[in-house]
Amino acid sequence: MTNQFKNWIAEHEIAEVECIVPDMNGVQRGKVLPAAKFLSGVKDGTLRIPGSVFSVTITGEYPDGIGHIVPVTDPDHVMVPDVSTICEAPGFKTRTAYVIADAFDRNGAAVGFAPRMILKRVLQLYADKGWRPIIAPEVEFYLVSRNTDPDFPLLPPIGRSGRPETASQPYGLEALNEFENIIEHIYENCERAGLDIDTMIHESGAAQLEVNFLHGDPLRLADEVLLFKRIVRQVALEHDVYATFLAKPMSNQPGSAMHIHQSVLDIGNGKNIFSRADGRDSVAFRSYIAGLARLLPQVTPMFAPNVNSFRRMRPDSDAPINVQWGTDNRSCGLRVPVSNAANRRIENRLPGADSNPYLAIASSLVCGYIGMIDRMLPPKSIEGNAYTRARTLPRSLETALDRFRSCRPVRALLGDEFFEIFYAIKGSELENYQSVISSWEREHLLLRV
Repeated sequence: MTNQFKNWIAEHEIAEVECIVPDMNGVQRGKVLPAAKFLSGVKDGTLRIPGSVFSVTITGEYPDGIGHIVPVTDPDHVMVPDVSTICEAPGFKTRTAYVIADAFDRNGAAVGFAPRMILKRVLQLYADKGWRPIIAPEVEFYLVSRNTDPDFPLLPPIGRSGRPETASQPYGLEALNEFENIIEHIYENCERAGLDIDTMIHESGAAQLEVNFLHGDPLRLADEVLLFKRIVRQVALEHDVYATFLAKPMSNQPGSAMHIHQSVLDIGNGKNIFSRADGRDSVAFRSYIAGLARLLPQVTPMFAPNVNSFRRMRPDSDAPINVQWGTDNRSCGLRVPVSNAANRRIENRLPGADSNPYLAIASSLVCGYIGMIDRMLPPKSIEGNAYTRARTLPRSLETALDRFRSCRPVRALLGDEFFEIFYAIKGSELENYQSVISSWEREHLLLRV
């Protein structure tokens, strides 16, 4: 492996390497090293990072009650870079590379509750059954004017016309051209980094964009989504605007999602197990949908991880409120796109753009896996408006965490340590949020109650 890194770094004339470890929130942590130091660290196994990186909250704090998993002594873990992830890091003055690493303890055991390892664990469940899942994410985000004071609402940025967008322009080509320079810059940098992004469209919100990734291996695509967010934010800053993947950044605009298209292939013959020989839906496909419908509401924090995530999931808001399913029906949480038998798939429309891609993808795949293993039967598909049906998704992070903690089928597969650490992190963030007095309270309650 060292020679593979050495040859790649020499070929691309890399001077520095960012060794990245994704934390529970999908925040990139790690170290920046001179290329020679990185190569010696890979060779000697001396690329180390404190184990506490997997228990840090979004506010940079550490939750209580997990000392039996992450000791207070905070021992080092060894970072083992995945050679398949090394790529050029665009936008730096010094020639730099990104590489994503897994963490191992002093005994050589992988840190099983790390988000990337959670996804690997789920993929191994499929491999053991002779299956290979295929996914294609669609990631939405907003461009907004610079906002240096968090007490002020976000505003759409000025486009090439000299005006900000004020109205919805879904699929608007001229609206897309307002940010042509930024979009071209994003494409250029993604190409340099080797990210397989496909089309980009203008979404429903003001200055809201969506990028589609080409379908492929879930782990590789989770890595690409992680790096894509970094690249987009950096490009936006170079153009004097912000890019945000917040699920609901503006109260009067739609939220941002990360829709996940998914199918499963038979490793032996390469065929889509969601279709029968006659081209109709297979039993496995229906059971997969059943697993999603039954279990996704119980593990919502894995794809809606923040207090803001639940602002997005409102009736008639381009975001689902339940796990109804139907053919080519975007009001449903689970949509079956029109396709031929070879491309039969289900689109999970629940995850927000703010989710950790490893955990959002893992949650969807593990719920579908349980559905197939247990031969679950799905509810009846629907036609028409799914927003008229009862809400089955939790309304808040607090309710979602209560459900998450007691989801035994998923917990049995992903492990107690992951559930305890993730619950502690999200509980700590929720408590931190609830201690903040909002502008709404000051406006409506200060002088009236």
